[in-house]
Amino acid sequence: MERTVDVATGESVAFTYELAGLGSRFFAVAVDLAIQIGVALGAGALFLWFAFASHARGSGRSHAAVVFAGAVVNGIAVFALFMLFFGYFIFFEWRFAGRTPGKRLLGLRVVRDGGFPLDFTSAVVRNVVRILELGFGFYAVSAVAMLLSPFNRRLGDMAAGTIVVRDARFERASAPVYDDALEDSADALVRDLSAAERDLVRRYVERRANLGSGPRASLAGQIAAGIRPKLGASFEHLGDDDLLVYVAGRNREPTRY
Repeated sequence: MERTVDVATGESVAFTYELAGLGSRFFAVAVDLAIQIGVALGAGALFLWFAFASHARGSGRSHAAVVFAGAVVNGIAVFALFMLFFGYFIFFEWRFAGRTPGKRLLGLRVVRDGGFPLDFTSAVVRNVVRILELGFGFYAVSAVAMLLSPFNRRLGDMAAGTIVVRDARFERASAPVYDDALEDSADALVRDLSAAERDLVRRYVERRANLGSGPRASLAGQIAAGIRPKLGASFEHLGDDDLLVYVAGRNREPTRY
């Protein structure tokens, strides 16, 4: 059975997220692991070629120099492997709004409790704990924790205060057509909206396809009522839903989610 979580924003508007299941999360990890192994094998082959070439050129060096150079190279290799297999997750989740290549492929995203975007600290915490989880039966403990958790959380999620959700696509196809005058003045129309209001509008448009007609109309009415007075035009000819789709499309300074 699919699990969902309701998140209330500061504007008293609630969104429902579908939690990522055990299967999709492990498929995402498998994709990321395949990428990491491919990079490691390629780097390893290049390293061996370089080592043999260096040995051939420096065969006259002293034994001590060779041992020292080998120790330095081994240290660099160990650090590089660590960064590849754990820094990989931290970097992608932090810089790409909670999505590694594997998560992107499976349509998943990591967010903080409350639906907030993942920050650097949370990305580090959840992936440092990943090292411990990996050591206990290759994520076996993680699988048990996710099955027992009402929010499908592994230990890293519990420590960092994060959840993994299914990522709805940002829809623009149903946006109404506007004349050139409106298009030219788009920046001015949305200039007075705060970052929180821009983010709220964008999140509504991303998830509107998953809402029934009744809840969609109610939610669109709540959000539109708050932003209409701040727009640079009345837009009386647009319904609430069409207005929000238009504003989301004109948002030049979106808040990453």
